Amino acid sequence: QVQLVESGGGSVQAGGSLRLSCAASGYTYSSYCMGWFRQAPGKEREVVAARYLGGSATDYADSVKGRFAISYDYAKNTLYLSMNSAKPEDTAMYYCAARLNRGGCWTNEYNYWGQGTQVTVSS
Repeated sequence: QVQLVESGGGSVQAGGSLRLSCAASGYTYSSYCMGWFRQAPGKEREVVAARYLGGSATDYADSVKGRFAISYDYAKNTLYLSMNSAKPEDTAMYYCAARLNRGGCWTNEYNYWGQGTQVTVSS
């Protein structure tokens, strides 16, 4: 079992920055990938950024490339999402997730999910 707890959400004006954190506990060594997802009202959940934990490979949705950065602190077992140049369309509930299975990180098929943290970007 892997437990995930997000924090760092809040309200920010367009152009501003936020950093989301996701503290992982439990059998964290079993995780193959970790990712950030978001879901806006009336929309499907989408993957925002993903990171392979066996190396440094990362991937991003086109909508956030160049603005968001995903990172992982192995000493703290904590996943981060640095959000810069925020846009109103970034407003959503953000979730972190852990995937145990091999075969790529850019997928919705993750095994463990956090409760989410709300991000609101005002224009």
